[in-house]
Amino acid sequence: QLAESGGGVVQPGGSLRLSCVASGDIFRINAMGWYRQASGKERELVAVIRRNGNEWWTHYADSVKGRFTISSAANRTTVFLQMTSLKPEDTAMYKCATWNPVIDMHRYATTPPHDYWGQGSQVTVSS
Repeated sequence: QLAESGGGVVQPGGSLRLSCVASGDIFRINAMGWYRQASGKERELVAVIRRNGNEWWTHYADSVKGRFTISSAANRTTVFLQMTSLKPEDTAMYKCATWNPVIDMHRYATTPPHDYWGQGSQVTVSS
């Protein structure tokens, strides 16, 4: 199970921070990330994070590189998405996801998530 929070309405150039807590069958989780889907558009994986030894590996969609930062709590079942310099085109429903397999970071974008069924957080960027 996934529980997202932190969405809202913000002006262009503003910032928001999303949070997601995973519960239930958490022991198989190896990666967590954030999708977004805007009205009339396809779902996009914007960021994913995975622990690799003592390091955190991250991967971002080109559309958010340099503006969004994904991070995780040490327990690996809570993930955050810090969004800065928000643009109107960032408006979407943001949903958390988890994956069980350990794969190359760029492959998570084409690998179906294990869990994706939280309620999501709506982010609206508008003046």
